[in-house]
Amino acid sequence: MLVLTRFSVPADEEETLRPALEEALAVLSEQRGFVDGTVGRNVDDPTLWVLQTRWEGPGAYRRALSAYDVKLRAWDTLGRALDEPTAYEVVRPGEPLNEAVPRT
Repeated sequence: MLVLTRFSVPADEEETLRPALEEALAVLSEQRGFVDGTVGRNVDDPTLWVLQTRWEGPGAYRRALSAYDVKLRAWDTLGRALDEPTAYEVVRPGEPLNEAVPRT
């Protein structure tokens, strides 16, 4: 599973956002089910940042978000993200897509 969490910050907040995103990535990387991740900045609009992470699945990602260390060290930063869907399934050639089925 791929998670893209985007942030829009004024240029004068870049000095505080970058280390905060790096800390968020560090604490998320300590969680079970984490595969890899990166911090990035948009090349055309430097006020746009992204925290990209990959997980073994949605359960691992959701458990990671509820972990005590994540709440303590990354929650404030993650709370600054743009309000948009962040979780994506990885699409591989020839493999069927996930079917969205509501819970009963």
